[in-house]
Amino acid sequence: MTTARTRRRATAAPRPLDLALQGGGSHGAFTWGVLDVLLEDGRFTPDGISGTSAGAMNAAVLATGYARGGAQGAREALAAFWDHIAGAPVGFGGPAAPIHPLMANRDLWPGYALWESWLKLLSPYQANPLNINPLKGIVALHVDCAAIRSGPVKLFITATSVRTGQPRVFEGDDLSVDALMASACLPQSSQAVVIDGEPYWDGGFAGNPAIWPLVYGTNTDDVLLVQINPLVHEGIPTTAAEIADRVNEITFNASLVAEMRAIAFVQKLLGQKKLAPTHYKRLRLHRVADAEGLAPFDASSKLNTDPRLLQTLFNLGRNAGQRWLAEHGDAVGRQGTVDLEETFLKPRR
Repeated sequence: MTTARTRRRATAAPRPLDLALQGGGSHGAFTWGVLDVLLEDGRFTPDGISGTSAGAMNAAVLATGYARGGAQGAREALAAFWDHIAGAPVGFGGPAAPIHPLMANRDLWPGYALWESWLKLLSPYQANPLNINPLKGIVALHVDCAAIRSGPVKLFITATSVRTGQPRVFEGDDLSVDALMASACLPQSSQAVVIDGEPYWDGGFAGNPAIWPLVYGTNTDDVLLVQINPLVHEGIPTTAAEIADRVNEITFNASLVAEMRAIAFVQKLLGQKKLAPTHYKRLRLHRVADAEGLAPFDASSKLNTDPRLLQTLFNLGRNAGQRWLAEHGDAVGRQGTVDLEETFLKPRR
């Protein structure tokens, strides 16, 4: 049934929207699902995208497809990329354990604990001295940096300097496949990626994802965060694997929470008219997440590229995107839909 609202949506010009995409290995297929439904909806046009790790790859593939064929081109590019990833032993940044299709969480596989224990005895320089990484070849086939630079979507890719611990944001002429691999370089499984003489590790240590490049690098005030790492984890981790997983979740969320704290402070001062709005953005923040839907898939599943898992995550992402569009899509351009205090800063008991 066609309503007045749907007719207005069909005729209205797409509204600009910045995207902030978290990393998370295979769980990036959830983000693919969110992006697919946003591009299909047609109400928004991506202005800038900040991405880290798998979020960086989603961003680069989307921007490549968008430069070549608009929203539909971006959808097709993302589908082709994840179809190529499906079943490939890429490990999202390093050598992966043999892929087994029966379970999503690899730590439940027979022999997995022994395999992991053996791998932990070796650095990636010892375990993979030739630095073979199948993921790099796949990324190179699906990302066209020249097309991105000439296209309409601004890209900001974060990696972490091994030497200083500070983030580096790659954009414009600095964009490259190596920059994407640096953004996804987990130091336990991959050799550091050296760019211009500087070694880099996964961008999640310094910005997962970084919001500030969108603040300074685009004219858009609406930012949609696609979050795949849970902020809250109920219960006490008791096994070595559970403890390591939760430590990683906290580590990879720390920079985002700190940035949200700073954004909330600036927005509060703007609201109190203590800062000049001509010098500071009044950001309208939005968020797509599905902690409950992703809860059954632990950190070990982030290295599992079984096609059925990726399809499941894609479907979860599409469903989450559709819920967000129904509840908050019309707010873009008018008001934010995330309570920063409640979501990121308020202690939970």
